[in-house]
Amino acid sequence: MPDDVRERKFGAVFDWFDQDGDRFLTKDDFQALAALFERAAPADRGAAAGAIREGFDEWWRLLLAHGDRDGDERIDPQEFAALMFSDITADGNFDATVVKIADGFLDALDTNGDGVLDIEEYVRLFDIVGVPPTASGEAFRRLDRDGNGVISRDEFRLAIREFYLSADEDAPGNWLLGPLDRAA
Repeated sequence: MPDDVRERKFGAVFDWFDQDGDRFLTKDDFQALAALFERAAPADRGAAAGAIREGFDEWWRLLLAHGDRDGDERIDPQEFAALMFSDITADGNFDATVVKIADGFLDALDTNGDGVLDIEEYVRLFDIVGVPPTASGEAFRRLDRDGNGVISRDEFRLAIREFYLSADEDAPGNWLLGPLDRAA
């Protein structure tokens, strides 16, 4: 049963990553997703945008290297879920892909340079990637663990780790993209 929670999250991530809706992930999907995330970065945040692109490029390389058994350079939903469990969420790989993107994302969205995300920055970020403000506003409240009105880098990383790694249905990080039943 615990893996059911992660399977649902990985299915939602697949749907979100499948930018062209063809039920396969391709390099084009990952490039489109990286571009979408990069658009959130102000022009003076080139390093953050570069980290986002590098993280998505590495994620795609790992998917191809470990899951493209037939060499068609496409990953289907079942392959994606299996790879998320076996390879992407492995310690070194997780930091080189997901955490790298998350750090770049936080740096890109921290428009006032104070090292944290306030609710306006957070909602703006997730609006750019298609999460409705009502969902991202509630997510912000749940992810602000200490209730100080901002999400720190540690809180953001904890949310990322819970979203991808936790099998606990009630983990606050499951709200990263809004309610778990609409995580895509």
